[in-house]
Amino acid sequence: MRQLPERRVERQRGGIALEGDEADVMRLNLECRLAQRVLVEVAHGRYRDEQDLYALARTVGWSHWITPRHTLRVDTTAHRSPLRSLNFAALRVKDAVCDQLREAHGARPDVDTRAPDLPLLLHLGAEDATLYVDSSGEALFKRGWREDKGDAPLKETLAAAMLAAAGWRGTPEAGGALHDPCCGSGTIAIEAAQIACGIAPGLQRRFAFERLLPFGTPALRTRWQQLKQAARERIHEAAVPIVASDVAFRMVDFARRNAQRAGVAGAIEFHGGDALERPAPELPTGLPGTLMINPPYGERIDVAGKAGANKALPEDFFARLASHWKRAYTQHPAGWTAWVLSPDMKLPGAMRLKESRRVPMWNGPIECRLFRFDLVRGSARVPRTAVADDDEPND
Repeated sequence: MRQLPERRVERQRGGIALEGDEADVMRLNLECRLAQRVLVEVAHGRYRDEQDLYALARTVGWSHWITPRHTLRVDTTAHRSPLRSLNFAALRVKDAVCDQLREAHGARPDVDTRAPDLPLLLHLGAEDATLYVDSSGEALFKRGWREDKGDAPLKETLAAAMLAAAGWRGTPEAGGALHDPCCGSGTIAIEAAQIACGIAPGLQRRFAFERLLPFGTPALRTRWQQLKQAARERIHEAAVPIVASDVAFRMVDFARRNAQRAGVAGAIEFHGGDALERPAPELPTGLPGTLMINPPYGERIDVAGKAGANKALPEDFFARLASHWKRAYTQHPAGWTAWVLSPDMKLPGAMRLKESRRVPMWNGPIECRLFRFDLVRGSARVPRTAVADDDEPND
């Protein structure tokens, strides 16, 4: 993402807060790969009961945001809130919006639980409440290209977080070539290819802010078109090879079709084949390689591809995978680095490799680690002194 002008940035629970204007909201939605949503804070204050929430919502000038012809929805999250019903809290906020617009215009907006024009998020702490306008609408991991899905597909934002944690930037100097030998429907490879080609993650989708009054002025409509045009103009060919393969040819077909819709079919080389046998891609002598996989695991998917099953991979799968990597990926002069996402904290032992880094991540509700293994000739082990403690968990 292109860097925003220098602003005050504050880390908060579940994300970051920064000062910005309407153009920044548009730019963040278009460019941000890691965030789930871009929220605009419109009210904050102390509360004791639902009537306080009604009063808080009445402090916002809702006629600035919507008309009675728009629709809305209120979602609620809470952390140590004393209120017994989050649904009733959301209802009181909805009542405040509708009452204010009825008084101003003689009519009130309807509720749309599926695709509202004005999505609102109410967050309740122990004593404070914050009300946000969700400028994104659908979560930002929905890039607009995924139609063919496998079982338990990886979210695009998690794939982007894995690449960011690995320092992979789609250049010879930052990560080099990329190979995902368990590609499924192609999420990691497609996200990597979009990074390598300079494609903005939000370029192929719509956002809730496009239907809201503050963003509907001629100047901001023009600005939005300029931002998208600038994003299109900077798209370029990938500077490094990206290879994706899967043991299931059906999944390779899914990945190919998804890559076509994402505009990166020409940047990814697809193959079928077992990860335990797939040879290392041939690379130029000085170009390093990055292996990145999200293999099946019990809570997510079983080996046969049945979502929700609680079966594990064959007991020796990871030992065999590590042995294959030692044979096939340690001969390249510039070296390969492997990154494996797994909920098994003992994975390095199962692979008989020593990790050089482990990054806490969450795959939906499943706590995982992204393990790094430096594949070197010989034992492919790294010195014990190189093993790092857990990094900070991803938000």
